[in-house]
Amino acid sequence: MDGEIDPAGLAALLEDGDDGEDVRIVDIRDERAFHRGHLPDSESIPFPELTTRVAELEGAARIVTVCPHGVASQQAARLIGSYEGTADARVESLRGGIEAWQQAGHELETSTAGNGEHGDGAEDGPDAPF
Repeated sequence: MDGEIDPAGLAALLEDGDDGEDVRIVDIRDERAFHRGHLPDSESIPFPELTTRVAELEGAARIVTVCPHGVASQQAARLIGSYEGTADARVESLRGGIEAWQQAGHELETSTAGNGEHGDGAEDGPDAPF
């Protein structure tokens, strides 16, 4: 792990996305939380799946891990940084997590859940008539 990045630093990286640096933002929360709101351009790899999916991050130049408050993402960054396929990557945790991101005035994106799941908890079936 190469330390932490603050929300302003990450926002600047996202704004300068055409500078040629490959930045992967990894949200380690569960899928439901991710779909309710996540950082722009982030991808969901829930913490319990990280050890089996870390190979997906091979070849990235920079990886930033994200969680609600910036605590679990530090552990995730250490785990990712210890993987041989990411040895050359700069791996950081977002200081203060999503909470700090929003407090700094940055927006979250929402998405619909895949694989037949609904991020809002709705069930499949016809619309209720009432």
